[in-house]
Amino acid sequence: MHKGKVYFKNLFAGIVSEDENGFSFFYDETYLKSEKAKPISLTMPLRNEPYTNSDLFPFFDGLIPEGWLLDIAGKNWMIDEKNRMELLLTFCIDCAGAVSVIPVME
Repeated sequence: MHKGKVYFKNLFAGIVSEDENGFSFFYDETYLKSEKAKPISLTMPLRNEPYTNSDLFPFFDGLIPEGWLLDIAGKNWMIDEKNRMELLLTFCIDCAGAVSVIPVME
């Protein structure tokens, strides 16, 4: 299983993960109770239930570099561009915008 801690404006918001069943994202309970809680995306409003999908959620997929930058990243880090979760965990630690994804090492 691959996991990443999702931060919104430096606040821990939840966990995105991939396993043999697909992808999931859930908001952290403490984050949901916070007055500062905001959805990480309009397509993923705040809720207690996890989001699940067979493919990486479009919001997270949109954080991954594209085009020539993806080509360079793939060649330098030897990551298959079809492995979207590995790309997310490798390149979205410090991406543009309010959301970042930090790999969880188990």
